[in-house]
Amino acid sequence: MDRVRVVHTPLEIYSQLAHERSAGRTVGLVPTMGALHAGHLSLVKQAKKDCELAVATIFVNPTQFGPNEDFSKYPRTLERDLEQLDNAGCDYVFVPSSEQIYAPGHSTFIEPPSVASRWEGEIRPGHFRGVATVVLKLFMMVPAQVAFFGRKDYQQVAVIRAMVEDLNLPIRIEVCDTIRESDGLAMSSRNRYLSSTERARALGLWRALQGAQELVQQGERDVGKIELAMQQVLLAAPVDSIDYARVVDAQTMEPLQQIEEVAVAIIAARFGSTRLIDNLTLYRP
Repeated sequence: MDRVRVVHTPLEIYSQLAHERSAGRTVGLVPTMGALHAGHLSLVKQAKKDCELAVATIFVNPTQFGPNEDFSKYPRTLERDLEQLDNAGCDYVFVPSSEQIYAPGHSTFIEPPSVASRWEGEIRPGHFRGVATVVLKLFMMVPAQVAFFGRKDYQQVAVIRAMVEDLNLPIRIEVCDTIRESDGLAMSSRNRYLSSTERARALGLWRALQGAQELVQQGERDVGKIELAMQQVLLAAPVDSIDYARVVDAQTMEPLQQIEEVAVAIIAARFGSTRLIDNLTLYRP
């Protein structure tokens, strides 16, 4: 690597970027947990397009994992990640240690906004508390004007947007389209956990979302019928379990009975031991 600059301490990344900003350069931030794929790299490329400097962070955040989740086995591929970021034109990569983010005795956390209360918030208690806290800390350490997130984590983006608005944070949130494999599977760091059979079954997520969109395009407005159709596609895949397959308000994430103008279909399901999420915005014709 001869281009990207790797920084390990909060003081150094802050001072470097403060200097860049004082020279008039705009900074775009891409927070990640590593194990990068083309979806992450598309965010870096968008940051480079919209800003003069692209900064990625790599930190597997322990506070957003539950006690029975996959923190210990979450893929850590730092050398490969840095190579990919260098090739994507990233300017800085911030790779802090856990102790630099959560010093001994750390006890301050962000209470997430109301949009966090359902779905992932119910199934993964404490998840969005950890997400909101680490993202705020990264915003404070990495003084960017714009932060880039992928649409695949739809509720997470809604949480971060609400936090930024509620706390008057001086950063703009840009949301970029989900990057998919050629067969429609949304790119995810967890896809590598899937066996070949499980991966084939996981295509049921995209088929269910596409089916929901087709029903809306055909004039269906009854959310209950659309949700039932999604569940049937998932069960036929088959999935091993469904956490939710719902159509919700695109802003509040609250359940709907009828689609008025725009809504979002959200799915969380398991294939073997791997839990995947996906979503698709539904527009009335």
